[in-house]
Amino acid sequence: MDHVIKQILAPHAPEHEDHHHQQLQYFLQQAKETGKPAPTAVVHPVDTNSLRGAIDAAEEGLIDPVIIGPEHKIRQVAEEADINLANYRICSTEHSHAAAEMAVELARNGEVHALMKGSLGTSELLGAVVNKQKGLLTERRLSHVFVLDVPSYHKSLLVSDAAINIVPDLMVKRDILQNVIDCAHALGVAMPKVAILSAVEKVKANIQSTLDAAALCKMADRGQITGAIVDGPLAFDNAISAEAAQAKHINSPVPGDVDILMVPNLESGNILAKQLQYLAGAKSAGIVMGARVPIILTSRAAKPLERLSSCAVAVLVARKLGRLL
Repeated sequence: MDHVIKQILAPHAPEHEDHHHQQLQYFLQQAKETGKPAPTAVVHPVDTNSLRGAIDAAEEGLIDPVIIGPEHKIRQVAEEADINLANYRICSTEHSHAAAEMAVELARNGEVHALMKGSLGTSELLGAVVNKQKGLLTERRLSHVFVLDVPSYHKSLLVSDAAINIVPDLMVKRDILQNVIDCAHALGVAMPKVAILSAVEKVKANIQSTLDAAALCKMADRGQITGAIVDGPLAFDNAISAEAAQAKHINSPVPGDVDILMVPNLESGNILAKQLQYLAGAKSAGIVMGARVPIILTSRAAKPLERLSSCAVAVLVARKLGRLL
């Protein structure tokens, strides 16, 4: 009887355990096979996870790391974790803030084509990136993209923005949407299908996210957002399930085949991405778009596949930007 109850409560557990996350593996293979490793500034990797993640990516042929931070701390971590740094360039700095500034300078000079966060705070790294005089700003706002490999879904799901812009207004959402569309293009999705998420699928004056969704769709119609099929507002069930959309009489090519889920705000996006990771067995890559170079941004709890996949996505984006051959 106990085994029957377990099957009822967790019918998909075996599928998740056996899932090999082929979508992330595919991006890894693409990044390794279609060009050279990306020169990458690894910023302040003074803990085992971040340093090993960078060296693993280098050994896989994804990145050519320039390791930046206090050299004595980096070498101490390497010695304790049995990591061989003999073949890698180390640029010593006094502290993490200086490491972030040096990494940004190397990117401005074209010496590196991507940045990789080590064990410093995200805000500290991005603070150097957004410096108006010495940073890596473009005409776009920075935004984060989760590239999720969900065992129960038939292709990759890109979720944005779940890490940087807390309560974006309409024009910031326009940048977030174009950034994630550009990321999808770099991953080989020629015309991604986008769902602008809200709690409901109808435009309602008292729910701002539905008004923003309607405006974004019209902006896509008028060429202010390009390169995707955009629909919204859509509730999560209507975006993921064609059957749920049909029940609500939604006639659209997006439901059931969506590539990009654009969330209303950081909180909802962060909760959604982590629910998929911890309850649906998803693995994710994480990258920041909108700067002059892609920025590899992973959680300190990220597993090896997730760190490698984030590097792979950054390499593919750098190539799309014309940074790599």
